[in-house]
Amino acid sequence: LTNSNMKKRNLIFIAIIVLSLLGIFFLKASGSETISEEQPTTTVYDFTVIDNQGKEVFLSQYKGKVLLIVNTATRCGHTPQYEELQQLYSVYKDKGFEILDFPCNQFAEQAPESDEEIQNFCTLNYHTEFPRFHKIDVNGENKIALYDYLEHANVDDPVADVSIGWNFTKFLVGKDGKVIRRFETDQRKDIIEPAIIDALN
Repeated sequence: LTNSNMKKRNLIFIAIIVLSLLGIFFLKASGSETISEEQPTTTVYDFTVIDNQGKEVFLSQYKGKVLLIVNTATRCGHTPQYEELQQLYSVYKDKGFEILDFPCNQFAEQAPESDEEIQNFCTLNYHTEFPRFHKIDVNGENKIALYDYLEHANVDDPVADVSIGWNFTKFLVGKDGKVIRRFETDQRKDIIEPAIIDALN
């Protein structure tokens, strides 16, 4: 090969290398942009639960509503809170408010009945009208995914104890499906109601 041909060949070879490197660079840049795009934030609407008839319920059906999600029990000293919950429901249900009741037997086995028996107990004794779901675990390896999300919402400390402490722990969820606030068992209507009003406005 002449010197001229050698130079052309070397230039072509260098050009190929440069183009290859540029291609790799742009592929990585494109990939990093995809990764850095804001990922959809998990909300309550992403979960599916089971109602007390054994049917799947997509919580996305509650989009745009303010929710109070409660783990309940029928034989607890706090069971009379059902009355306060129904009062709240009666006042605010037509303004975009829902209470989602999840019976739980994990605390001193204070909800031992079947789903049907729990439903009958609540409607007979407290005249509750809000939706009631299949009895669940809220702590431990069998807790449902919804409660894993609720417990960790708005908690920055990765080692914080977020487990549910007792029956009638309540989570207030805004119209965007994100948890606004957690209320412990002894936090009653006088504390919860103003927060509901704020969330509805």
